[in-house]
Amino acid sequence: MKPVASVSLDLDNLWAYLRTHGDPGWEHLPSFLPSAVPRLLDVFGEQGLTTTVFVVGADAERDDGAAAVAAITAAGHEVANHSFWHRPWLHRYPEAELEAEVARAEEAITAAGAPRPTGFRGPGYSVTPGLLDVLTRRGYRYDASVLPTWIGPLARAYHNRTAGSTDGGADLFGGFGRVRGPNDAYRWRDNGLVELPVTTMPLLRVPIHGAYLLQLHQLSPRLARGYFRTALRLCRARAVSPSVLLHPTDVLTAAEAPGMEFFPGMAVPGREKVALLGWVLSSLREHFDVVGTGEHVTRVAATGLRERDPVTCG
Repeated sequence: MKPVASVSLDLDNLWAYLRTHGDPGWEHLPSFLPSAVPRLLDVFGEQGLTTTVFVVGADAERDDGAAAVAAITAAGHEVANHSFWHRPWLHRYPEAELEAEVARAEEAITAAGAPRPTGFRGPGYSVTPGLLDVLTRRGYRYDASVLPTWIGPLARAYHNRTAGSTDGGADLFGGFGRVRGPNDAYRWRDNGLVELPVTTMPLLRVPIHGAYLLQLHQLSPRLARGYFRTALRLCRARAVSPSVLLHPTDVLTAAEAPGMEFFPGMAVPGREKVALLGWVLSSLREHFDVVGTGEHVTRVAATGLRERDPVTCG
């Protein structure tokens, strides 16, 4: 049998990227969901994949977001919680505000027709012991908020250099210490919640998800494919069950995401993006049994998981 792997999609919308980047145009809540969601569902369908989509509550309350949730659910994908307002500095929130953020997103997601979510991912890979306590009280099975890499401070420096505002930018994406975190699933001690990190390349601990592959593709398509093949080989050699992360920008052209010229890979034509994503998913399926994050957690939890003390990972 092939080892398990998972694919998840953070359904971050255009307004959320613009707000984090300090663009006042976010207040009009521009959306690219009507373009991105059908395209992504087509790619998943062509690959025969069932994935997990982390939905922002504020979008689930909109007509286009509710339609996206309905389409995702109808296609058999898991819908999970990505907070209500997608603020990447959730680790600054007191526990009562965290609970309100999680609960309001739950309500919006279920009102849009999806089952009550049991998985959560913090925007900006933000997680604290307080958030884990909130998720445990609310009956969540897993969190998927950790990105174990040393690259966070470099990504933060790039973001703050190009952003119109650096509000909240002082601690975006975590510090160098994240590289010491596990690269595979584990349980948080005391609450028993499963953490499924976004996988980084074993040994090197550099990201392998869509935006980074597209940035490499922009330099050289051959380089991007070789990089991902190396990551998969290392995952198999190190017995890491990869959890691969995607975003809507992985299939969108620059014209479909106005104002996001700063984002990695936006110069890559849309047709090339879709082709690269199809290749990535096909390559993953060649070596792994690919499922959504919820199913991934179910399978690895049945084998027994190591425990780790909750620490701030903001």
